[in-house]
Amino acid sequence: MIHPVATDLYAAKAPLEWAVIGNGILFTAQIPIGADGAVVDGGIEAQTRQTLDNLRHTLVRAGGDMASLTQVLIYVTRREDLATVNRLYAEYVSAPYPNRAAIIVSGFAREEMLVEMVAYAVMQESADGEIC
Repeated sequence: MIHPVATDLYAAKAPLEWAVIGNGILFTAQIPIGADGAVVDGGIEAQTRQTLDNLRHTLVRAGGDMASLTQVLIYVTRREDLATVNRLYAEYVSAPYPNRAAIIVSGFAREEMLVEMVAYAVMQESADGEIC
């Protein structure tokens, strides 16, 4: 059974949840959208920061934090943007780092997007077996 994570992120028009928890694992995909649902302006730096902010927000709302991450898959449209993504990622994620992959793609559903992150995290269970 999966449980949606209640976030304050923009309500997607697509049939999806920003994050769900199943068997103590959080599953999420985050994109660079702001509170208005629009992809943020400002290039790869602004989009990466917004994506990481959305990821951190989702983890906190689920009862975790960035240290809960076990794997992050980073998708970018331009190889040369990886240096910027790596620099910003290191501001949000500390050692021991989660497993990670970086993939270059030809584009996203929203053509103005330059980055997307798919992440998995372990959520701690309380003594009564509830996810906290």
